[in-house]
Amino acid sequence: MNTFYEQLSQRNWLLTRAGEVFLLLFAVFFIAYWLDGRKIMGINPWIKPMKFALSIWIFLWTMSWLLAELPQVPRITRIISIGITICMLIEIGAIALQAARGTTSHFNISTSFDTTVFSIMGVMIAINTLLMFWVLGLFFMQKTNLNPAYLWGIRLGLIIFLLASAEGGFMASRGAHSVGVADRETGLPFLNWSVLGGDLRIAHFIGLHALQIIPLAAWILIRKQPQQAITYTIIFAVLYAIVSFGLFGMAMMGKPLLSKL
Repeated sequence: MNTFYEQLSQRNWLLTRAGEVFLLLFAVFFIAYWLDGRKIMGINPWIKPMKFALSIWIFLWTMSWLLAELPQVPRITRIISIGITICMLIEIGAIALQAARGTTSHFNISTSFDTTVFSIMGVMIAINTLLMFWVLGLFFMQKTNLNPAYLWGIRLGLIIFLLASAEGGFMASRGAHSVGVADRETGLPFLNWSVLGGDLRIAHFIGLHALQIIPLAAWILIRKQPQQAITYTIIFAVLYAIVSFGLFGMAMMGKPLLSKL
């Protein structure tokens, strides 16, 4: 683990440090969870900041690793790193602010202030998505010494990630993540995914984490099946996308991933 961490720090100092900040924030939100007995839509207000802190930490460390695979454009990757860091800090700040205020962050347009906060969050995610499109373009346009299977793993992971980001935009446009039930309905512990109706967050979550899973699968396949690694990586990515979009379709039909027992 120390070796991996040292490599990560050397590859992209800023995003590695930013990831550490989000781990610290997770600890802070976890303490707040135990100290704050309030409920928002049936759950503790600090559950969402905790989930986002963990997810963003993983995202930042992933980008710390991946951007270092583009050593020929250091100035561009530095700009992207700064942009991602700023966007994620503002995003988590808005989510934590609304949790502290005892209200929701996503889809909240109940007051002018809440609308402004949600709008800022949307702008940050939009900017981050544009930055990720830039990253995808770099991995297609720049020459690298990467193993072709690993390179395709990165490309396909980014493509599925961006499609999942579009699903997030779709949720924002409809002002809810649940289908067939209200957002406040019963959900799975911690994740709070609906067990009574469709929940678009599941496909969104699975799709976003293609950014980690597809390149990792390619890395494993290179070691296990080096001759067919590219083919197997593409097949795996296609199957992964089918599962992700299948979950999206399932949610749109109002069906939960797991029904309430």
